[in-house]
Amino acid sequence: MVNVTRRGLLGAGAGGLAAASVLSVGARGASFGNPDEPPQGAINAKNLASVTDPGPQNPAIADQFPAASSPSATDTGVMEQFCASFNNASTRIQNGGWARQVMQYDFQISETIAGVNMRLTAGGIRELHWHLAAEWAFVTYGTCRITVLDPAGQAYVADVNEGELWIFPSGYPHSLLGLGPDGCEFILAFNDGKASEVQYAPGDRFCRAYPAGYSGPEFPSFRVSAEAFSKIPLHDRYIFRGDLPGSLAADQAAVLSPEGSPEKPVQLFPEGCQRQTVLSRRSGRYGADRRQPQLPRQHICRLVARDAAPGRVARVAWHRNADEWQYYIKGKAQVGAFTAGPKFQTTNFNPGDVGYIKRNNGHYVKNIGNTELQFLEVFKSPIFQDVSLSDWLTHTPTAMVAATFNIDRSVIAQWPKDKPETLPIYQA
Repeated sequence: MVNVTRRGLLGAGAGGLAAASVLSVGARGASFGNPDEPPQGAINAKNLASVTDPGPQNPAIADQFPAASSPSATDTGVMEQFCASFNNASTRIQNGGWARQVMQYDFQISETIAGVNMRLTAGGIRELHWHLAAEWAFVTYGTCRITVLDPAGQAYVADVNEGELWIFPSGYPHSLLGLGPDGCEFILAFNDGKASEVQYAPGDRFCRAYPAGYSGPEFPSFRVSAEAFSKIPLHDRYIFRGDLPGSLAADQAAVLSPEGSPEKPVQLFPEGCQRQTVLSRRSGRYGADRRQPQLPRQHICRLVARDAAPGRVARVAWHRNADEWQYYIKGKAQVGAFTAGPKFQTTNFNPGDVGYIKRNNGHYVKNIGNTELQFLEVFKSPIFQDVSLSDWLTHTPTAMVAATFNIDRSVIAQWPKDKPETLPIYQA
């Protein structure tokens, strides 16, 4: 199949490329792709002009999404856009770092999860606050010191390093601080597509709200005069610059409450997750669900790493119990999504992009780069479930499959029956 990029269609080179496609199709005398008529895709185009784009255009963007400018011949129908990016999201920059978000307001299909990308410099503080939604986070760079208090009055402080994660259930007050030498960067996922990072409850503003209507000698809960709180900032500090903290042990000792430390800290790190090697010793996935008792039940996640060799494809499958929110960390991917209609669409993903696959939509992820492909999968569900296409067909009577697909039984006998996580592209 010919992959024609928008830039490749410019100038004289475009005519030659299109002509080659036309000649190959004409020689076969048949269309390639989905059963829709008339067939689509450059490989089926008999009119040379139909695969050119005189412009105007933005090559920098077009080159990132070749599947949009030259879609697969198997694409059919119109689906909701399931690709967004932090790369063009508005960034709020402050003295201690920055943050940007992709929520349903920007990304209509993302109904169950909203995402935030945040950077804290060394000493950068995300002020004391809590959210109405549950917060899941994965550190992509550096180290972050987190603090949190649970409803039982048990406090917890931890340093979360690159490749590790935390989870704060809704209403848990917490703070975040970037450590040396260069702070941290992380991804947040809220279990509500409409949740916004800038809609939060800051602790200092809560304290400021009391003295305005209180005339007694003592400030409620603190047993001090309201005057003691008179210098609280009138504005949200959000992300500001502070001093680097002391040792972790000192902070942990300082916050220890009479209730002690939590028996099951709300943080979950990769060593507490299930790890499965899927391709090689370098490639694996981290998965966690409700059957691991230390994980709160509002999210599950997988860190998926694909083989460094291009052309590897993740299992073609669908999730019956939850939508899948994706964040791409390394490499380049092509994703195909299939839903009732039938409708099928392919699109491309690069580092910093966000994907969203709706519940029961079949899909695959293919490594189309020349480096390792790594991305996160996050689900608003207590349990991970997926249905594999190959697993379904190899556990259906062979005669039924052969009759439906018009495939010889000897070919079906070669299909994998062990529900492989990834497969290479078949080459004859």
